[in-house]
Amino acid sequence: MEKNKTFHKKKTLVVFLGCMFMLTALIGRLVNLMVVQSEYYAKKADDLHERERKIKAARGRILDANGVVLADNKTVCTISVIHSQIKEPEKVIAMLTKELGIDEAEARKRVNKISSIERVKTNVEKEVGDKIREYQLAGVKVDEDFRRFYPYGGLASRVLGFTGGDNQGIIGLEIKYEEVLKGINGTILTTTDARGIEQNGIGEKRKEPVAGFDLCISLDYNMQMYAQQEAERVMEQKEAEKVSVLLLNPQNGEIYACVNVPEFDLNDPYTLPESVTASDRKERTDALNRMWRNTCINDTYEPGSTFKIITASAGLEAGVVTLQDQFSCPGFRVVEDRRIHCARRTGHGAQTFVQGIENSCNPVFIDVALRLGVEKYYDYFQKFGLLEKTGIDLPGEAGTIMHKKENIGQVELATIAFGQSFQITPLQLATTAASLINGGERITPHFGVKVQNRDGKVIKTYSYEKKKKILSGQTSEKMRYALEMVVKEGGGKNGQVEGYRIGGKTATSQTLPRSANRYISSFLGFAPADDPVILGVCIIYNPQGIYYGGTIAAPVMKTIFENVLPYLGIDKTAVVTEESKTE
Repeated sequence: MEKNKTFHKKKTLVVFLGCMFMLTALIGRLVNLMVVQSEYYAKKADDLHERERKIKAARGRILDANGVVLADNKTVCTISVIHSQIKEPEKVIAMLTKELGIDEAEARKRVNKISSIERVKTNVEKEVGDKIREYQLAGVKVDEDFRRFYPYGGLASRVLGFTGGDNQGIIGLEIKYEEVLKGINGTILTTTDARGIEQNGIGEKRKEPVAGFDLCISLDYNMQMYAQQEAERVMEQKEAEKVSVLLLNPQNGEIYACVNVPEFDLNDPYTLPESVTASDRKERTDALNRMWRNTCINDTYEPGSTFKIITASAGLEAGVVTLQDQFSCPGFRVVEDRRIHCARRTGHGAQTFVQGIENSCNPVFIDVALRLGVEKYYDYFQKFGLLEKTGIDLPGEAGTIMHKKENIGQVELATIAFGQSFQITPLQLATTAASLINGGERITPHFGVKVQNRDGKVIKTYSYEKKKKILSGQTSEKMRYALEMVVKEGGGKNGQVEGYRIGGKTATSQTLPRSANRYISSFLGFAPADDPVILGVCIIYNPQGIYYGGTIAAPVMKTIFENVLPYLGIDKTAVVTEESKTE
């Protein structure tokens, strides 16, 4: 009997200890849940009982050099439905079909979908959103947000870029300066019960959005408009594929205008031109990407005779030629086993180096390049910055396509001298030419100038210091004189503007394959020739009929300068005099 009692005592102790262990574990678990992980579970509870809707932040504006708004915001609405709150589904479906223009099957799918909140349509005009509110149908939400709006449609479309459905930048300045422009979205929090139904009498919690900062750029609306109108005119007149015009300040790299016609409508960037057909999704995507490309920056081409500016600068700087050196042009030059022709097959005869530049004589530039030799010419090519990207503040800049030094023979050197057998971007040509005529300091082309808030308070100023010295001031002065002679006496006469000293260089190059007889006509000009404040490049792709750069591209730049120079406040001056010549 005593033994049996002892046995029961042991069982009772085991049960007691087991209960104590379980109780201790339970208390520990409760402490862990209620103390250690209290914040985590409180947040989970809030998530269950709070529904969050985003409030889009107003994107920062893009302002031109004079404060003209080039990219702004327009108030639009997002229409959503909450399944658990809808009391009259058929009425909601009918309303969505009527007001939003969606088909009934799509509306029914949205209304019947069991989710915390279902977005039906974004970027709905505010007038339509206000109309939907007037229905006062339970479960239908109308939230106001913003859509990007471009007041001037296709103006500088590939420079400004556009935004996507969530107001994020896609191309151009919109994506490059995304962090500056995007702002911080806000939120609306509403309290619901376990079924997801909003509780009456409990107010909304709002976290207000923070608008993005405004971006001030160097592009000038008026100059862009002048250039774009003239580019469109010549494209139509010459039935060209496209025309590019670039205007910049050669002293500091600020870009005043960047035209790539035909431009596209920034308010409707996904609509292809009627002339473009796309049979499937891939073809459509490829066509859109081509439409959005900035030819001045993203594409390379053989620059032709405008590149003779670089060859002349290198020759003068190295001392292998002077402005008064004598040359003879019989209409060709034989290099190794190759006869390379001048544009003038009958030849230019005896001429000085300045006259060779005026006449754009290929044999003269071949001679200069051969005097330099491959090693020295390539060194200048590199020194002038042609093997590096310009560093412009736009995405997708293409690099120079150039032979490796070890693959350059005498024939390759001869053709490089007058702008063939390699490719650069129009921007690289303009930047390098600007750096060679501004006193010899390499510049960084750019659009971004400063960032400010809506009240005009400057938050940040962008600085673009001039890079290394690439050319002596004396050689730069000689180049300005020689290029002024091109416009005054040579092939660039059609670029002359009455009362102004204009410098420039024409070019007419063939695209590959040469047998296709497709040409690129161009003119690079700057003013005033003695102290340039503006440099422009006009490039006409595949013009029909007469295709010479001096005949069709130079007059385009002339017309642009006729408008732009007075606009910049540049007074008319006397033409070049004997005293201004530099030996």
